[in-house]
Amino acid sequence: MIPSAPKGTDDILPPASDRWRMLLRAFDDLAERYGYGLMMTPLFEATDLFARGVGETTEVVEKQMYTFEDKSGRSLTLRPEATASVVRAYLQAGRQGIFKAAYSGPMFRYEQPQAGRRRQFFQVGVEYLGEPSPDADVEVIDLGVRLLEAVGIIDVVVPLNSIGDPSDRVQYRGLLLDYLRARSGRLSEDATRRLEDNPLRVLDSKADTEVVADAPAPIDHLGPEARAHFDAVRRGMERRGIEYEIAPRLVRGLDYYHRTVFEYLSRSYVAAQDSLGGGGRYDPLAEILGGPAVPAVGLAMGVDRIVLAMPEPEDGARLDLFVVVAQPDRRDDALDLVARLRAAGLRADADLGERSVKAQFRAADRRGAGAVAVVGDEWADGLVTVRRMAGGEEQRVPVEEVAAWVR
Repeated sequence: MIPSAPKGTDDILPPASDRWRMLLRAFDDLAERYGYGLMMTPLFEATDLFARGVGETTEVVEKQMYTFEDKSGRSLTLRPEATASVVRAYLQAGRQGIFKAAYSGPMFRYEQPQAGRRRQFFQVGVEYLGEPSPDADVEVIDLGVRLLEAVGIIDVVVPLNSIGDPSDRVQYRGLLLDYLRARSGRLSEDATRRLEDNPLRVLDSKADTEVVADAPAPIDHLGPEARAHFDAVRRGMERRGIEYEIAPRLVRGLDYYHRTVFEYLSRSYVAAQDSLGGGGRYDPLAEILGGPAVPAVGLAMGVDRIVLAMPEPEDGARLDLFVVVAQPDRRDDALDLVARLRAAGLRADADLGERSVKAQFRAADRRGAGAVAVVGDEWADGLVTVRRMAGGEEQRVPVEEVAAWVR
């Protein structure tokens, strides 16, 4: 039997991968324009990094991590998210001050697979370290909105909340505990288990949505500094024309968040897993990992989900030109033409087998070529025959003018 991909993983093949390529290119372009340098971290880390950074009582650490021992008995974990790795790398490298990094790659969580929720899933994200200003929060949120717009998702709304500072949460925690204890008989098993250690996680539990509907909200118990920060973030988003909605019970699922938290939704995309990405401020994380205090904010966007939410693409050529060899002795000339067109920035290809002209035209159609160039006897006169696949119009053009003809 042919082996199958593991449950919860996907093979992304052309032409379905065209959307992925479009998204990744848009992200790379935006990240560079916003000043975020490319960063790459290991796919696996010491388990302790995520236990400390993400939080031992979070669902990610308790249930979802792929953890194993290596041959030296060290506990390692496939990364379930990237922020902790980025901060670890920043501290390990001895960096200080402003640091803006962009990343992309696979993450791993053991979950029940469904559309938009995979055991290996792909994220793109940015992290802005060293800047406490609310304008940094706005910049990060804005980049996520522009990415979604760049791939055709134009009805974006940002659920927005603040969970305040640690000192704010001391008083709030007591109020929330009193509320939840009074309703403990209605809580799910997971919520009951987390109640005393981490009651904010109960707000994040989909199984307990009805119970927490009237619970005290963190946004109503912000101190003066956290309130001023949140108000500044809102003003900045309004200046950028970003549509947002206050989501008073949004807390995100990781323990390192602090003050601003947000997600991205598309009004036209309805699914069980409808969040296209999210993030927030995580000033405490560097100290949790043993480093100095480092203010920071970031986002992670779910590529798998965004691809599902993208509008149907318009029909378009995947190749600019397919070069057909009409005479066997012109094969090398045809391959030279392909190389010349690629060097000119065009998407060009040819059939490397010794197939008939008819078979090569079929290959051009399968590959989604917008046009073909036939290399035959006229090559000796410096000419090739070019044809549009859509209309069938055909003409001869000088070899050196093929690229201009395609454009």
